[in-house]
Amino acid sequence: MDERLRELFANSGVVARITLASGSDLSALAEQAVRDEHTIVVAGGGDGTINAVASALVGTDVALGVLPLGTLNHFAKDLKIPLELEQAVANVFSGERVSVDVGEVNGRVFLNNSSIGVYPWFVQQRDDLQSRGYGKWMASLPAMLAVAKRRSRLYVRLLVDERHERARETPFAFVGNNKYEIAGVRLGERTQLDSGQLWVCRAPRVGLMKLPGLLLKSLAGFEPRELDTLETREVWIETPSKRVSVAIDGEVTELDSPLHYVNRPRALNVIVPVRDAAASKP
Repeated sequence: MDERLRELFANSGVVARITLASGSDLSALAEQAVRDEHTIVVAGGGDGTINAVASALVGTDVALGVLPLGTLNHFAKDLKIPLELEQAVANVFSGERVSVDVGEVNGRVFLNNSSIGVYPWFVQQRDDLQSRGYGKWMASLPAMLAVAKRRSRLYVRLLVDERHERARETPFAFVGNNKYEIAGVRLGERTQLDSGQLWVCRAPRVGLMKLPGLLLKSLAGFEPRELDTLETREVWIETPSKRVSVAIDGEVTELDSPLHYVNRPRALNVIVPVRDAAASKP
């Protein structure tokens, strides 16, 4: 892959410094690139990898180039960045720089979303099965069944604009960096990443087996009225536990409760395809 990347960058007239890394090394390399005063840092990988590099660039003038090499590539898709490698590399040099929002939870940056409840539980179960030799997809089904049988209950209480509500039981609480579509063909997409708002979604008190029904309703084009949603720049989420499993752009970590979520408006520069002038007119 690195030789292919060198070739593609060379075709654009650039001698690229390409480093293979993972985990904390990604953030450290990106931080060094900022100190070295590079103007563009390119991250190639899935949403977790893009997050690790972007976190080091937030609040700086350095622009992020994205090569979507993961499975889902939500961030790239929402910004209309090409998914084909050759076109994604070309976009780094032909695209335009825009500023987008990022979210933070207890100081941890997220580009897409963060959640507690069902999804972190699922990832933990799947990772445990993978550690025992299962492939990722083979581990997914038994992980989902294990979560469906889970007896633990999640109680959350939201604090928004100094209004503190009563704790409610829910299968999950989801916080998006800008609003997510929850019905129709654009289900799970974002049409804007610079509104300056977080999008908070909480499921009703239903059994985990009933959640697929809400998904099917959304896919059919009907917005599930059962979901409790709001837009805000800042929210606190309290749980009875002092520590809670939190998904951040698909990666699960343990954080202290309460969880403090905040939107950082236009804090990250990203290179995206040049928008059509006619389409961008109001």
